[in-house]
Amino acid sequence: MPAVATALLAVTAALAAAAAVGASNTVTYKWVDEKGIIHYGDHVPPQYAKDERSILNTQGVEVRRLDAQKSPEQIATEERQHQETLKQKQHDSFLLTTYTSVKDIEALRDERLEQLKAQRTAAEAYVESLRSRLTALQARALLFRPYNPKPGARRMPDDLAEDLVRTLNEMRSQSDALTLRSTAETTLRSQFQADIERYQQLHSLQERR
Repeated sequence: MPAVATALLAVTAALAAAAAVGASNTVTYKWVDEKGIIHYGDHVPPQYAKDERSILNTQGVEVRRLDAQKSPEQIATEERQHQETLKQKQHDSFLLTTYTSVKDIEALRDERLEQLKAQRTAAEAYVESLRSRLTALQARALLFRPYNPKPGARRMPDDLAEDLVRTLNEMRSQSDALTLRSTAETTLRSQFQADIERYQQLHSLQERR
């Protein structure tokens, strides 16, 4: 065989081998369009490049999945969920390492409730004293204008007017604080009840292992 013919055959064989290797290394993508239709190709159109897509091997088997690009809202939601999960794990660890039984949780709950009750009782007594003081100040105010309609009635002294306003404002403030204390007791009961239920769940899971 002439040398030229031999060389041509060698080049042809090399090109064929290269083509075969290239075909075996071709990447096939799989994606879904906005209508839900599945597509396959050696490249993903730009409008779907940020969507979820898959890479298939030469046998059509999925070898890798590329997740869709996440929006800022999705990233924020996932981060919030991650933080909530982390917080729950930390609280679970706290429950298991702090308490030896449900009775321990109940004992602490009752102690906290007694403290709140004592604070509420003191606040109620203070509000009652303010109410008595306000009643006395209002009785004094009736002797002066504008509450006393008599022609010779004197103008209310400035210190009495200031005391009236100050006492009234303080009573309103303490009454609001008293309402918050009652809400705090309800919240505390709910929190401890949730801890008791979670503690029981955790121990139940440990016993199943």
